Amino acid sequence: MHISAKADYAARALLELAREPSRPLSCEAIASAQQIPFRFLKSVVGELRRAGLVRSRRGCEGGYWLGRPAGEITLLDVARAVDGDLITLRGEPLDTLAYPGPATGLPGIWRRVEADAAAVLGGVTLASLLPADIEPLAGQGAA
Repeated sequence: MHISAKADYAARALLELAREPSRPLSCEAIASAQQIPFRFLKSVVGELRRAGLVRSRRGCEGGYWLGRPAGEITLLDVARAVDGDLITLRGEPLDTLAYPGPATGLPGIWRRVEADAAAVLGGVTLASLLPADIEPLAGQGAA
């Protein structure tokens, strides 16, 4: 399984936002804190915004906040927001995959791997990844 740079950067950016949900952060601040290339982060944050995982406001006091509380955003949400399907085979989704002869059972294994990965990622929230001394306030970060 391949974890894309986009998914990694997206998760790190969201965790940076979850750290202090009461104040907005600029892309520059997030990129600097997480050592993420700024230009790449801008496009990733745009995808997160379209998926509803972040919200933004322009202006002097603008920036980015979480679109939902950190306890309601899973790593599965993040991966799907920036990458779409968790696992593809040669760029194709697994649901239409079929092989002949002795390889007939192989697509089922690939789908099981995808389901297991989705279960793991779906069970991990941003809040659960924050260090114990950083606990977001309930309800903060929601639009």
